[in-house]
Amino acid sequence: MPRWCTTVVLKKGAESPTTVGWKIRSQTNNQVGLERTVIMQMLKIVPEKCTGCMQCELACSWVQTGMFQPSQSLIRVNVFDEEASYAPYTCLQCDEAWCMNACPVNAIGIDPSGQAKIVIDSLCVGCHLCTIACPFGTVFTLPETDKAAKCNLCGGDPACATACPTDAIEFGDGQQAGEWFEQWGDRVHSQYVEAGKA
Repeated sequence: MPRWCTTVVLKKGAESPTTVGWKIRSQTNNQVGLERTVIMQMLKIVPEKCTGCMQCELACSWVQTGMFQPSQSLIRVNVFDEEASYAPYTCLQCDEAWCMNACPVNAIGIDPSGQAKIVIDSLCVGCHLCTIACPFGTVFTLPETDKAAKCNLCGGDPACATACPTDAIEFGDGQQAGEWFEQWGDRVHSQYVEAGKA
């Protein structure tokens, strides 16, 4: 099972499952239970489809700030020179959210729908520990307030996915955040090594 996948185990005799995704867990120590893999809504990036138009940045900044300011966007389009291609990136909504764990005032929590980790602006003191803790660099500091900001999935209807003309950003069910990263990273790295040999 993927590292970021959440699993719920019910003991024998507990409530029976009524949703899709339940399966019998293998017997261990004479305990039989039910296991549920949680399917959650997440952004899936398809780098091969990205043209670098930056419509996602404009849509995000409009929804988040009310202005078309790509510098205020919570999704960024990265240019891969070795590939001569682009790939948007934003918060992966990690299961083990380092930004949330690093916050000394608990200003990053899980939104009521349970889909996204969000910054609670009234609690944020602007210490920037979350920006340092995020291994993907997707927690930003807003210059006007000096407080943290990160993708909140637009409350379940991400503007970036809606605005993307090539469907390079998809919003839907998934089990592992950032599952596209490994394959894309391997491809970029191998082409970088090849370019270094030339």
